[in-house]
Amino acid sequence: MKGRPVRMAFFYESPRMENKSEKAVFVGIIRQNDEERKVMEYLDELEFLAATAGAVGDRKFVQRLDKPEKSTYIRSGKLQEIADYCEENEITYVIFDDELTGMQQRNIEKVIKCSSVIDRTSLILEIFAQRAKTSYAKMQVELARYNYMLPRLAGMWTHLERQRGGMGTRGGMGETQIEIDRRIVKEKIARLKEQLKKVDRQMATQRGNRGSMVRLSLVGYTNVGKSTLMNLLAKSDVFAENKLFATLDTTVRKVVIENVPFLLSDTVGFIRKLPTQLVEAFKSTLDEVREADILLHVVDISHPGFEEQMEVVDRTLKEIDANGKPVFVIFNKIDQYSYEEYDEFSLEPREQKHWTLEELKNSWIAREKTPCIFISAKNKTNIDKLRNDIYKMVAEIHAGRYPFNNFLW
Repeated sequence: MKGRPVRMAFFYESPRMENKSEKAVFVGIIRQNDEERKVMEYLDELEFLAATAGAVGDRKFVQRLDKPEKSTYIRSGKLQEIADYCEENEITYVIFDDELTGMQQRNIEKVIKCSSVIDRTSLILEIFAQRAKTSYAKMQVELARYNYMLPRLAGMWTHLERQRGGMGTRGGMGETQIEIDRRIVKEKIARLKEQLKKVDRQMATQRGNRGSMVRLSLVGYTNVGKSTLMNLLAKSDVFAENKLFATLDTTVRKVVIENVPFLLSDTVGFIRKLPTQLVEAFKSTLDEVREADILLHVVDISHPGFEEQMEVVDRTLKEIDANGKPVFVIFNKIDQYSYEEYDEFSLEPREQKHWTLEELKNSWIAREKTPCIFISAKNKTNIDKLRNDIYKMVAEIHAGRYPFNNFLW
């Protein structure tokens, strides 16, 4: 069985989840105002993240707490239960749904000695590291990982008491190993930021060279079908897969519908609790979103928590200063939509989960300031209407920018 990853000075490499036989368990807490159903839904998403990284989900553990335990996140009894289960079932990874402090992780590892302990942020960073293909994306992920690592150095190293002194070292009495490590990590962060600035300037120049063409950007929660839709509209071959964060690098394609050209971009999907380190690192990549004239917000209508996912996207757009733009909502995956039959004799009120697809459509269409369409990118259902709707939106902006070309339509 694979043990805890070795932690070495100067660099921390999160465990590689490439062996499909490696099993993972998932840990979350149910706070006072939380619904158990929601917490289990979040753990299901965490399991999907682990599967994307290459691990196999085995079991979920939850505990009711008002707030996480300061030293161990969960209480000692539950922690020991997880430790015993991991040892008996050869579990490789114990994954927590919240970000752990360095102290929490260190204390948890003292109890769970047979498995690697990681948190949601570390898992997402691992997936981004696996998915990054271009040098630019790799630099962004590396910057995010160093920023995540910096405040946790004290919990990662076991040789903090060592000191280095003498010629060429800083500090009269010599530096402790942790001080050296912090300095090296800070220097790496500064170097990566400078390298990214150079690339950002090149990308800004490229965007400037596109002139005043109308720009549309696909945004949405991860795994809602943005890349599949991009391929349909742009007739391109953007990588699309039923995994989280299939796309990291921004893809921009020129699209012409009838006689109106525009630029369409597809970039990384958003997710609940997206690490702040990644939001910061990928802000420049998301310039395409910030500079778009219209945002095409793609939503997985078949997901039971699609409205919460929409809220996550809205919050993330605010974080990257891309809110306030015209938004066209594209409800995708209508072919996978299902609902629960409502028992007329039930004492429970009829909820949205009991609505038919037609009822759901009518409720959204009836809302003011929410232009939307319901499609299936996979089955190409309603794609012609989507093209026509996009054409009208782009043509209106195009006419304002090129008033002397109005004769084209």
